[in-house]
Amino acid sequence: MQLKPLSKGRFQSLWEQEHDEIEQIMLECISETKLVPAQKKLMQQGQKVDELILVKQGRVSMGYTARNGRCFQLGTMMCDSQLFGEMEFFSDYRCQLDIIAEDSVEVEVICGDKLQQALTKKPMFALFFASAIAVDYQDTVDILTRRMLYPIAYNIAYDLYHQYLNDLPIDGFTKCYLEAERFATTDRVYRRAVKKLEELGLIQKDKEEGIVICDLEGLKAYIE
Repeated sequence: MQLKPLSKGRFQSLWEQEHDEIEQIMLECISETKLVPAQKKLMQQGQKVDELILVKQGRVSMGYTARNGRCFQLGTMMCDSQLFGEMEFFSDYRCQLDIIAEDSVEVEVICGDKLQQALTKKPMFALFFASAIAVDYQDTVDILTRRMLYPIAYNIAYDLYHQYLNDLPIDGFTKCYLEAERFATTDRVYRRAVKKLEELGLIQKDKEEGIVICDLEGLKAYIE
């Protein structure tokens, strides 16, 4: 979730008014600040979560590794006061994803005990968490269900179109095998799906820019 005024939801206007107080309460729960080098994990799949991590700036990636060795990459995110571990904090489940620093990032550690006290003393603060988690949950479920139920080529086309619109919460990777994992498939299947979109004249591959949209209206029609 993001420690920013919510841009959608039932309580959007309220959070715009109350944001300064909410942010101050959160900052009072910080126990330490530390620097995490690039490619190091901020949080690890399977770990017990007693502390939350706040990343004000920097790029991170999120991924899951199954017991059979297959990997799913949710994608990368350019953080803007992003908070990680809030779902596990409330559920008391172990961490579901690896959160990896793509760049060297400064993180602030949120003490779980202080946060729990603040949530019980300030109902408005708890309501903010509930609203922000609900928005993130539905955004994530939307991504996962689309990846499960639609063909790879459709998902790649959808992702490219909405990257153009700049309205996706999660970005992709520059490496092809990681892009394949982002669509829960193999490198070979991913390349075949990209080739299909090329043959339809919707995209083309560029050595410097990667995949480039050739026919924006055609791409829009393809996903609609």
